[in-house]
Amino acid sequence: MAKLTDEEKSIFPLTNVESVVKLFKLHLERNEEPNLAICSIIIGCIENTLTCSRSFDIPEETDEDESDTCKNALLTKLPIVEYDCVDALYQRFLSIIKAHIDVTAFGTPEFATRELVKRVSDVVWCTLSSSYYKDRAHLQSIYSYMTGAKLDSSGTTLAVVASLQALGYHDAHLALSEDHTWVVCGENGGNNCRSKGNEDKRGIPVTEEVYSKSWLYVNGRPVVCTRHMEVATIISNMNPGINATTDSEEVILLQQALLWLLYDSGHLAKYPMAIDNLADLEEMSSTIGRSPATKLYEEAILSNIRYYGNQHVYPYTYLGGYCYRNRHYKLALRVWAKAAQVIRNYNYSRDDEEIYKEFLEIATELIPHLMRTSSSSNYRGCCVTSDPYCFAAFLEFYDGICGWEENSPTPVLHIGWAKALLTSIAKFDSGVRSKVTITCVEDPTEEEEELEKGEPSVFGCFSTEDGAGHTGATHDQNGNTPTPLSAFLEETVTSSKRRRCPEPSVRLYSAKMRGLKDLLLGDKLNSQAISLQLTAQSQVTLTKKRERGVTLNTSEADHSHQIGRSKRTRRDT
Repeated sequence: MAKLTDEEKSIFPLTNVESVVKLFKLHLERNEEPNLAICSIIIGCIENTLTCSRSFDIPEETDEDESDTCKNALLTKLPIVEYDCVDALYQRFLSIIKAHIDVTAFGTPEFATRELVKRVSDVVWCTLSSSYYKDRAHLQSIYSYMTGAKLDSSGTTLAVVASLQALGYHDAHLALSEDHTWVVCGENGGNNCRSKGNEDKRGIPVTEEVYSKSWLYVNGRPVVCTRHMEVATIISNMNPGINATTDSEEVILLQQALLWLLYDSGHLAKYPMAIDNLADLEEMSSTIGRSPATKLYEEAILSNIRYYGNQHVYPYTYLGGYCYRNRHYKLALRVWAKAAQVIRNYNYSRDDEEIYKEFLEIATELIPHLMRTSSSSNYRGCCVTSDPYCFAAFLEFYDGICGWEENSPTPVLHIGWAKALLTSIAKFDSGVRSKVTITCVEDPTEEEEELEKGEPSVFGCFSTEDGAGHTGATHDQNGNTPTPLSAFLEETVTSSKRRRCPEPSVRLYSAKMRGLKDLLLGDKLNSQAISLQLTAQSQVTLTKKRERGVTLNTSEADHSHQIGRSKRTRRDT
């Protein structure tokens, strides 16, 4: 584990964004094993000072040329961070870990074991204060751990990995799903285990029985971090919120600059969530000379497809939120449909609360709003409700939700979902609905066969060149091939261009939506029949009842970036 060199120490005191970026750049480039504890302490110190106490003077705003924007952003004043303070907190962290953990008691293993992970987890948990709410903001850093004995869920797992690093175990890494974290260790990363929760559950493995069909574990396709990606996690989890309505501009600028540093070094290539966070920041305040937010959203989706078998949902909901906020309603609807088709691969459980709320908001608030807005104002000449392709995407969205519910121990759809569907579908007249070809698929393997025959890609119909999807072979800084999304956002969709796309069609996989086929295409909508069919109790087939101790085999990551994104979406509704 690398300590700070004399050259790195000479950068202290840290007084602005530029000095922090310079320190991280030097530390990350020099070391294969960047010091997680020190990085987390520095970031946590700055974030907590800016958001919790605001106990330093903020410089007054001055007039500046646009050409100096990047330079002035780097010179943004931050609370002063002295090396002595960082080192004192780091030494305290080491003393706690080394005083309570004797690796010789475990046979001094060459690689971290589940027993060792459990012991480290016990130490971290036993040294936390019991008198606070663990879902509060700004508790994800080791700075919070050292100054207040407080950590949220993701912070606890980070502390465990940082402790194992301090003990000399370089094989222990963070594993990240879209809402949870756990520890992966062993010679080839073959061991994965829980790092928090009740004492008797810490250290138990995440088996195939647990992760199969589980969104909590993304079907066994989590982001398994390298050390540099763990630094990216520390930065990505920064929370700029001062209160429910106000964010710290300084924290945002620092987070943005550090994420670009990691992006340029290629450390975000396999980290879709971090790319999406950077895209969100660029959407709020673009950096001159950098890729636009649209391109970054594309990269996150392509990273998900390339490295994680398209098992992650948030890359699509991030992009869908962007399209919605910028009134690209047709594209928003299609991207949300793709998100729903990803969630169709899972079985819903009570532990999926975060993604459930995401889809519920899309279905009951955002889609009805864009339907009303588009149909009333014919925005940009692109009325959603007169477009059969949008109707196909609408059906695909609900088909994914119904597929998520099938064979799940807990129902998803209730009357609220049904009312939203009926309100929205009534906006499409029978002439539009009749133009969509619906194919009922009972065997999901048929989809794979269709794709092998050359089915258009995720953004196939969005191309301005042809219906095949990608229009060029250029690559971004992460080595991914971009989709033609950016071009699509800049064009006004006309009927002549639309004719280049395949005819509107949709494949329905869920039993509920297949049963609704005739009702959906009828001249008149039978609202009562549709509602009854949609909310009917699904036929649930449980293969084996999971024990509670196994299904909770995870650590709940309190991702501040997800909270911030949802807050922005609701505010723009």
